[in-house]
Amino acid sequence: MINFSSMAITSEDALREIAGIPHEHVVKKTISRLDEHCKKFIAMSPLLFLSTSNADGKCDVSPRGDSPSEILILNDHQFVIPDRPGNRRLDSILNMMSNPHIGLVFLIPGLDEVLRINGKATIIKDEEILSKMSLKGKSPLLGIGVDVEECFIHCSRALNKSSVWKPDTWQSKDTLPAMLEIFFDHLKINGIEVKR
Repeated sequence: MINFSSMAITSEDALREIAGIPHEHVVKKTISRLDEHCKKFIAMSPLLFLSTSNADGKCDVSPRGDSPSEILILNDHQFVIPDRPGNRRLDSILNMMSNPHIGLVFLIPGLDEVLRINGKATIIKDEEILSKMSLKGKSPLLGIGVDVEECFIHCSRALNKSSVWKPDTWQSKDTLPAMLEIFFDHLKINGIEVKR
């Protein structure tokens, strides 16, 4: 095993000496509310990534996909993400119950920039709110109420360099990992044999 602590950067001064200081525009692009641009971006985004950690600092990032406009924007400072039935692990929900701080990344297919939002989350069960996010006649079981603290557009570098939206750069399907095989092999590592 590699001892990463022997090569660790442990102070902001040391980090800044290597990475430099951000331009004023990069610092000042952060806003503390949802303006019309942020609202439109959220309304057009069918996919977000939700970052959470529990009170002990154990982290998790969870993808959340839905039809665009399924997130309910309540005002300039609050919105609700529907939490529809899933695999019942509830990793994100349990984390938010012990530590409300969250980070979100919203994506729009074909757009290389992303919207980042940081804030505090509350798990809610309010029928009036949840009914406004019904899908095929079913309300979500829960909602994630978000109090916005920071919003900003993140530059296109990561998605642009990855060519994630360019089908001609994608691997052919027969070379991709077989997810069911990975799932069964991971169960086997944990002592569970599944007959196929």
